[in-house]
Amino acid sequence: MDGLNLHLNEGEIFGFIGPNGAGKTTTIKMIATLLRPTAGEIRVHGVSVTEKPEDVRSIIGYMPDFFGVYDDVKVWEYLDFFAAAYKIPRAERPGIINDVLELTDLSSKRDSFVEELSRGMKQRLCLAKTLVHEPMLLLLDEPASGLDPRARIEIRELLKELRRMGKTIFISSHILSELADFCTSIGILEQGRLIAAGSVEEIIAATGIHRTLEVRATTGLDRVEQVLAGNPLVQEVVFEPDTDRFHVAFAGELDDVADLLKILLDNGIRVVQAVESASDLEEIFLRVTKGQVS
Repeated sequence: MDGLNLHLNEGEIFGFIGPNGAGKTTTIKMIATLLRPTAGEIRVHGVSVTEKPEDVRSIIGYMPDFFGVYDDVKVWEYLDFFAAAYKIPRAERPGIINDVLELTDLSSKRDSFVEELSRGMKQRLCLAKTLVHEPMLLLLDEPASGLDPRARIEIRELLKELRRMGKTIFISSHILSELADFCTSIGILEQGRLIAAGSVEEIIAATGIHRTLEVRATTGLDRVEQVLAGNPLVQEVVFEPDTDRFHVAFAGELDDVADLLKILLDNGIRVVQAVESASDLEEIFLRVTKGQVS
């Protein structure tokens, strides 16, 4: 890694984005105390990963991109094994196992053999295993890799629920659409360097990428360009031929969108529909990266 500097607040879902080979897994392994940083320091909830790795392991849950499952054991036995590894007392394990199975929607598979599970169910089982000791921070390395669309949606909804429960989530992926709608902040990594970090809104502002507002108006279309002329946030107005719709390339924030619509209405342009679509992560990623890997 090259001078990587990150800070996550409690309750965040941080999306760690980068191509294969950028250094995402290496970073996560260092946070998880599996690799020793060659320089600098990493602290989880104030605890150093190099000075007190055992203390860090008690408050993190690590889900690697490739994980082993034991095919000749049942689902509850698999979870019981890891609960024991975390030194959870035997009497407490059944209740904890029931809770994580319910959370990951695997209760019906409690007595199934792991080898009988679909890939999506195995991913959820690995996540359940990651949760048995009530970690504060979840480190998830490509958790939806190789899943079908339905299984990806299920994983995504589960992560949203975990955030509502107060978990802080550090999730890596090279599939940007997985992260776009639920991450509170993102970091873009290339060749071991963090080249952009912050909320999607902040990165849009920093890169100059605009949002597009599609507007439908039943009257006043002939006055739109005149009304919006000189507005510093309006970069371009494009009309759809033979329709009552036009598109505004807009460099403002969400509150500025509301102000823009008010200007149109106040000038007699009868807006009946407005759909705002922020630039997606693919566009941001292409804008800030050079397509290089380590």
